[in-house]
Amino acid sequence: MAGKAPFHSVEAATTGFPARLLVGAVWLAAVPEVDMGVGGEREVAEEGRVPGAGVAPPLDAEVGRVREGGRRGARQSITPGNLAMTQARDASGRPRPGVDELRDGGRFDVAELRVPGPPGAPEVTLVSARPTGLAGPLPLLYYLHGGAMIMGNAWSVLPTVLREWAHPLGLAVVSVEYRLAPHVRYPAPLEDCYAGLVGALGHADRLGVDPERVVLGGKSAGGGLAAALALLARDRGGPVPLGQLLLSPMLDDRGTFSSHQMSGLDTWDLTSHTTAWQALLGDRHGAADLPPYAAPARATDLSGLPPAYVEAGSAEMFRDEAVAYANAIWRAGGEAELHVWSGACHGFDSLAPHAAVTGDARGARTRWLRRLLARPGTGGMPAG
Repeated sequence: MAGKAPFHSVEAATTGFPARLLVGAVWLAAVPEVDMGVGGEREVAEEGRVPGAGVAPPLDAEVGRVREGGRRGARQSITPGNLAMTQARDASGRPRPGVDELRDGGRFDVAELRVPGPPGAPEVTLVSARPTGLAGPLPLLYYLHGGAMIMGNAWSVLPTVLREWAHPLGLAVVSVEYRLAPHVRYPAPLEDCYAGLVGALGHADRLGVDPERVVLGGKSAGGGLAAALALLARDRGGPVPLGQLLLSPMLDDRGTFSSHQMSGLDTWDLTSHTTAWQALLGDRHGAADLPPYAAPARATDLSGLPPAYVEAGSAEMFRDEAVAYANAIWRAGGEAELHVWSGACHGFDSLAPHAAVTGDARGARTRWLRRLLARPGTGGMPAG
């Protein structure tokens, strides 16, 4: 359960898991149409006003102090014109710990391997890690890094993932180096992730993992890819995941109420968001017939999916698409645990790692994973 809201909140009990939904709004200069999310209705704004306009949800006090402290220089939006420069800066500046560093003084066994990529595409690099000294096949967290589909790498996320989940829960982790847009477009990044999953499970004995106990996970763009991968695996009759861990997932290319409401107030903005989606989708961005594997919020059938943990902050752009996705899973008869953390912005746990809301969120994620891993296996790879 999220922490106490500083303004009106609605408690919703769903499949035994409570969720706190926080509602707010803001005036916009000109928004011709606002998508209210999966299963919702599109409402036309009148006179430049988002329906139900008011004020944006406030930031958590601890997160806000850190956020304001980091605003000495204005953040530059990502545009098609500066995208290449942004990617080059990210590639040179983002941490990329090597195998020896990831081993953390012998706490983890770490290896890099390459598996066959999608047909006609390069091999996919996987980074595998597991706590040292644990016998037998371990559950696997198949993790997809964030970065708006245009930035990031498979190595940078591992120190946090290993510290927070692998060691406490006895999990193996495989992180995927998928190709980035616009160097490739949809479906290439997703197909890399699918090929990597099949390849990892094909090496289950070598990696010491249990193919019947695989959790798909990711944050931001990685959360969107994890959701898309669950849909693709279901529809292809591929590997059967035990669950999906979707942290502030990037799900909807069309824009939602909160993506307009929080743009410029969150750590992400609509200009950057649109640039990223256009880099991935090209001319298909916003198309009515876009497949759900490209933007999972487009899915009309969310039945038969693994249990989901869905998380967002009340003060982030991805809030409404995350809430709508969990709601659509429930409507389809599925299982989802939804957390909307009061006052949290996008990436709040990295921005303010010592904030109370970050501790609450980390605890909720770990408890969900622990309960999930106590369940029987799924059957793993299909026969044939």
